[in-house]
Amino acid sequence: MIYVYFCTITRAYMSNSWFQFKRFTVQQDHCAMKVGTDGVLLGAWASLDGGLPILDIGTGTGVVALIAAQRLETCCQGSSTASNVKPVTAVELDCEAAAQASDNFSASPWAEKIECVCCDVKDFQPENLFGTILCNPPFFRNSLRCPDEARNNARHGDNLSFEELAACMNRLLKPDGLFSVVIPADGMAAFIRAFAMNALYPIRRTDVCTKAGKTPKRSLLTFSSKPAVCDCTVISILGTDGNPSSDYIELVRDFYL
Repeated sequence: MIYVYFCTITRAYMSNSWFQFKRFTVQQDHCAMKVGTDGVLLGAWASLDGGLPILDIGTGTGVVALIAAQRLETCCQGSSTASNVKPVTAVELDCEAAAQASDNFSASPWAEKIECVCCDVKDFQPENLFGTILCNPPFFRNSLRCPDEARNNARHGDNLSFEELAACMNRLLKPDGLFSVVIPADGMAAFIRAFAMNALYPIRRTDVCTKAGKTPKRSLLTFSSKPAVCDCTVISILGTDGNPSSDYIELVRDFYL
């Protein structure tokens, strides 16, 4: 059982130069944004039903891409990619973070299945479209910036607006593909509007509360080009007793030690 508290584990993520998962290690001393609960939640929750190949936008340490690669052992069994296309591709704007993500991929059990491309996703021109796209985007709009420009780029939406990200989906996602994202709950309405303008619609949503009964802090969303009734659920990191909830434990049990 995973007896970790939300705030405690987040502090551990941010202070360590590495983080150990069950089946892989993430080095993070050269990344502006360390491994965080948001990325782990997205990687564990996101639907892979869109199939292969998978794209992780703004990979940072590479944790979302690594979780996706681990999940491929039991998901997407009927999917395949061309012989020259790796099942998982990660894109990262920051050169140091991209280099560290590449090292993390090489040290993982799925070194032959993941590649990292250092570029702005707005300039990314792959040979093939993606069946599944994942993104833990910069989302701190109109908030105080810090002196570390790399951290600003990782945290703020200046370099990748909701509208620009939606436009990238139209260019990169297969017609029947799925896009999954984690965003602040208070920005969800604006995010959904931006994607609706690009003919992409939410079909699955999970609001994330730090504790049962509290206001959601994050929203996990999956978008499709095919409108459908959105399947909405709520998950709490902690139960009313202050211990990790059974839903949260079940979601992340394959990844946390």
